[in-house]
Amino acid sequence: MPKARKKKVPVTADGRDIVSPSSNPHTTRTVIRRFHVLLKKKGQVEHNPATTSNAEELKKINEELASMGGLAAYQRMSSIGQGSDRGGGSERVLIKWLVNMGLSKRDSMSRLCLLEVGALKPDNYASCSSWIDATPIDLRSRHPAIREQNFLTMEANENRGKWDVLSLSLVVNFVPEPRDRGRMLCLAHNFLRESGLLFLVLPLPCVENSRYLTFEHLGLLMTAIGFHEVERKWKQGGKMAYWLYRKVERGIHPDFSPFRKRCVCRQGSSRNNFVILLQDQ
Repeated sequence: MPKARKKKVPVTADGRDIVSPSSNPHTTRTVIRRFHVLLKKKGQVEHNPATTSNAEELKKINEELASMGGLAAYQRMSSIGQGSDRGGGSERVLIKWLVNMGLSKRDSMSRLCLLEVGALKPDNYASCSSWIDATPIDLRSRHPAIREQNFLTMEANENRGKWDVLSLSLVVNFVPEPRDRGRMLCLAHNFLRESGLLFLVLPLPCVENSRYLTFEHLGLLMTAIGFHEVERKWKQGGKMAYWLYRKVERGIHPDFSPFRKRCVCRQGSSRNNFVILLQDQ
């Protein structure tokens, strides 16, 4: 019996089915980390003077990103990481905290307005639709119910004081430029209503093994922006760290000077360089 020929993949295929839901967790994490490294390098090169060598370096970075499937592949990998077979998405942590605060007792006429930044699925909060009115957004929407929107370019006046809850789950660490990370947190403060809640999720090494960021330093930075820590969750040897912050009043001219430049918090060659920087308002 003749051997069945393997079906060829069209050269125009976008690779949507290359990564299966059963992809190895280690492989998934490795690919995601490589995306972060490349995007960081890209941001650095783009901020350097326009030279032939920088143009060549940027071309190499873009080619590697494209060979990995671009942003769509990163989103698929991240979505796999949110699968039920891997513990579910971080929204479970936020939902539990909101329930513990008694906020699930709201009726349909006073639902919490939640902005979910970097949403990979449109229905993360579907089970709470009776008390949460969720608006998912992402840079590249993978579903009609997810609005394609760059959080950093959202209209400030239109969104000022609009949201009860704002979720930045594995979003800040995806931003290549440290000052844009800080600007994202400042925008979150502006967009939240009085006493609104910010849900922040970072890979644990961003604070546990960073040369420039510790739990204490992050706490001081968040206080300067105008946030009070309500909840925190992480475990030694874990992969993720979760925080819930409440928006509080701050001075008209907050002092961001301690957070404008990198400050070495830990020594050691094995440290990573993750940092969040602020600019004066």
